[in-house]
Amino acid sequence: MSADQRKKLLVLMINMFIAIGSFGIVIPILPKYLESINEGGTAAGLMIAIFAGAQLIVSPVAGKWTDQYGRRIMIIYGLAGLTLSSVVFYASDFIWVLYLSRVIGGIGSALLVPAIFAYVADITTLEQRAKGNSFISASMSLGIVIGPGIGGFLADFGLKTPFLISAIISFVAVLFSIVVLKESKPETKVVADGVPAAPVQKESMLQQIIRSVRMPYFIPLIITLVMSFGLMAYESVLGLFVDNQFGATPQEIAVMITSTGIISVVAQLFIVDRIVTKFGEVKVLNIFLGIVTIGFLLSLIAKSYIMFFGITLLIFLATSVLRPVLNTLISKMAGDEQGFAMGMNNAYMSIGNILGPVLAGVLYDIQITFPFMLGLGILLVAMFVTFAWQKRSIKTSQSVVLGK
Repeated sequence: MSADQRKKLLVLMINMFIAIGSFGIVIPILPKYLESINEGGTAAGLMIAIFAGAQLIVSPVAGKWTDQYGRRIMIIYGLAGLTLSSVVFYASDFIWVLYLSRVIGGIGSALLVPAIFAYVADITTLEQRAKGNSFISASMSLGIVIGPGIGGFLADFGLKTPFLISAIISFVAVLFSIVVLKESKPETKVVADGVPAAPVQKESMLQQIIRSVRMPYFIPLIITLVMSFGLMAYESVLGLFVDNQFGATPQEIAVMITSTGIISVVAQLFIVDRIVTKFGEVKVLNIFLGIVTIGFLLSLIAKSYIMFFGITLLIFLATSVLRPVLNTLISKMAGDEQGFAMGMNNAYMSIGNILGPVLAGVLYDIQITFPFMLGLGILLVAMFVTFAWQKRSIKTSQSVVLGK
């Protein structure tokens, strides 16, 4: 990459890190804070579901806006939404206001994430795309790792202090983007005689999701949904499971969560680009989808905390590779509709983020291994669908070459 590309990518990484890290700051104190206002597990679950639901609803239209109005303005608006979300959360103890703040945060995230990945597509070649996406994913993972640690430290200064610091940091990111970030989207295309191309026809969210089914990257979107579903289902019961099965202490659970974040950062910074360059996105997709599936299978037979810890690291290593690889596949297939494609990618991910924790929680209450069995079953189906899609794609390519 050129020096200019690296500079732009660094700005995007800083924005993504701040966005994810500023929310991660509040994670350690959220249970105790909810307890202080006489709320419990239901409220904590709704915090996740409401955020993901707002993100799901807005992501498709946000992707279209990214193509229509530009990447820079959507990134700024997204960061502003996350800032407002933190301010609202800090300013009130009424639970309905807290839910409102999560709606605002979900909208902000929906505006931000597709725009950042579309920006990466604008400033990279097809060969550089996997590396660019892996760097952005690494900044997300780093925010997940560092944010909670900072939040735990800030809680010593007051239970609501992390919310205030989160708002301040997000606001700084808004100002930073306004000053430093330049628009990356190519100028509007024109038709004959210099007349601007017709504006993009507006579509509802349902229409856009239906249209995504006909897109060449529909199967990668489905895999994104499955991966998000499985990962969120796994994460949502992880602490409860190791506590119930192996008597893990809070410190051991914290070490496990932090370690998964660290291994994700290392994989995305130093592994993804190398293996994609050597093997290609499709082969890497097959290999690591298989590794995740094996991980879920092994989690059902783990006999100790150490063994389960190792399996968890394996699962997170594989998903940390899959995430930028899927983003790259979708981006390469999207052509000029980078915003739409990344918006749909965000929408499908949000569906998984909503369904995963809800179903895992219900199944866990029935039998504690059921969430892992569900994840394993869905991953096996995803592998079958992926292989069938690739086989059909090869046949289609051969037919085109032969002129059939």
